[in-house]
Amino acid sequence: MDYPPLVSEECSSRLSTASDRTNREPELTLVLGQALDYLRAAPDGSFQLVYVDPPFNTGKKRTLERVRVERDDDGDRSGFGGHRYRTTATSRMSYSDRFEDYLAFLGPHLEEAVRVLDATGSLFVHLDPREVHGVKVFLDELLGRRSFQNEIIWTYDFGGRSRSRWSAKHDNILWYVRDPKRFTFRYEDIDRIPYMAPGLVGPEKAARGKTPTDVWWNTIVSPTGAERTGYPDQKPRAILDRIVRVHSDPGDRLLDFFAGSGTTGAAAWDLGRDTVLVDSNPEAIEVMRTRLAAAAPRVVELTGSVDTGDSSA
Repeated sequence: MDYPPLVSEECSSRLSTASDRTNREPELTLVLGQALDYLRAAPDGSFQLVYVDPPFNTGKKRTLERVRVERDDDGDRSGFGGHRYRTTATSRMSYSDRFEDYLAFLGPHLEEAVRVLDATGSLFVHLDPREVHGVKVFLDELLGRRSFQNEIIWTYDFGGRSRSRWSAKHDNILWYVRDPKRFTFRYEDIDRIPYMAPGLVGPEKAARGKTPTDVWWNTIVSPTGAERTGYPDQKPRAILDRIVRVHSDPGDRLLDFFAGSGTTGAAAWDLGRDTVLVDSNPEAIEVMRTRLAAAAPRVVELTGSVDTGDSSA
């Protein structure tokens, strides 16, 4: 395959020192192509942080349809004030989320992700309870159990309730480091959250708030909110903001190779990090190009890649 440079010549010439990297606008690259193709072509140790939100292997086709709602006395639904409204579909995005052997699919990606991490780098793998146990065992064997730092539970309270089991309302985010003796953890940059019982800690602590634990309470992206891009299974900015801010330094290079709607890139750009976002779905690239237009992203297409629609972030 004929690959364009993974880093532009201009960016490469400016990556020599940390001070050089922080005294300029961050660089954002969108790559249309297969994640594994990109990873195998990337140099060793070329990223300080890798976040990946792969398909969850739900066994379903994940679809999101965007609609426009207008007042119409002959419309198809009732709404605010008892008025009738007509809904018109404006776009429909979907991808397959079914794998006969999930680790056979994801494992090679994770092996390459570890290789492209630099010596102080962190790997975040965003999953759900269906597959997290197998992936954790795989990463323990790949990196060593000492490299495991946390299993972060992102919990939310939205959607229907099951009548046959406890309703599943959380995702699992595995955090591993390349070297357990040295890695980036910017404690002073952790956002603070309110105490549940502020009267027990005194006014000073209550005003300052506390640091989060490994259980993160945060709502999903609102179906009608301004943050919504229309891409299936989009993750909230707040989750990626926290990961990027605490686990990388300004000027670092970040990678998300199942980039979906580009949430990683949005957080990284605002926080002054260079980012490469890879997705095999042309729809995802267009969503990211629109969402991140202010960053003037460079768009690269890997020749010979085939679309599989494998993205969700």
